[in-house]
Amino acid sequence: MHIDQDARVLVVGEALTDVVTTADGNHREHPGGSPANVAVTLGRLGHRPRFATSIGHDDRGRRIRDWLEESGVELEPGSEGSGPTSVAASRLSPDGAADYEFALDWAPDLPRAGTASLVHVGSIATQLEPGAGDVLRLVEEARATATVTYDPNLRPSICPDRVAVRRRVERLVQLADVVKASDEDVAWLYPGEDFRAILRSWADDGPAVVVGTRGAQGAVLLARGLELDVPGRTVDVVDTIGAGDAFMGGLVHGVLTAGLDGADRRERLRAARAGVLEEIVMLAVDVAAATVARPGANPPWLADLDDALPAREG
Repeated sequence: MHIDQDARVLVVGEALTDVVTTADGNHREHPGGSPANVAVTLGRLGHRPRFATSIGHDDRGRRIRDWLEESGVELEPGSEGSGPTSVAASRLSPDGAADYEFALDWAPDLPRAGTASLVHVGSIATQLEPGAGDVLRLVEEARATATVTYDPNLRPSICPDRVAVRRRVERLVQLADVVKASDEDVAWLYPGEDFRAILRSWADDGPAVVVGTRGAQGAVLLARGLELDVPGRTVDVVDTIGAGDAFMGGLVHGVLTAGLDGADRRERLRAARAGVLEEIVMLAVDVAAATVARPGANPPWLADLDDALPAREG
């Protein structure tokens, strides 16, 4: 696939250190954070995203800076502050699933969208004040020039007020052009309601593309009357940390590669053929599958992606 090296991408959100306790009691640390993982995925897939975040001048912050730089991500000025770098402590179950506890500092000095043709936001940064209000305002301004992509990636232990979270999610869904959400996100936001019905309601509320992920079962794609099931990939799961973020990065990569980014191409994105959108989601599935096959939030490089997975059947 051709990659537009001139695509101007701004990713906004938290970066943190994942402190992982495995099922057998061992500990390890990895740089992470949902938007940071998206930025790293994009860097490894051949783009050079700008990343606006909030990290500290400490050892964990230094490791995050090195990780971003090594992955082709440009840290925005103002992203380094005097507070400590945030931490997500996770405990893995024997099947590789993770439960999280957080120690967070989210008070960023956000830039304007500027010349970005695509702005991605998501997760804790869109819910936790004082920074969440600034993120929302940035998105509202960015729509004039940029495609907006959004992944709720909810953390109920941090923002347990379901009504307030739902209100903010629905506002960002209305503003976004591309939305990705997991079945777990939707189940928490709308207890007892049908997953697909919620995705359809979101697709009717503003976005050109809505994708619902279902882990190993793949994804559901909705766009302009289109509803497609995209199958998952069978891999040996090491852990699921960063899988959804890698999927989101693959989704954004697909939009950029297809030349569907920028406010002036909004109608082109809405009119995209089913085959184009399906190919984008299939790539996102592949990127996520390659990520769960190794420890931590460690998405593949573009050159390695084909070798990281078995050939698709059929």
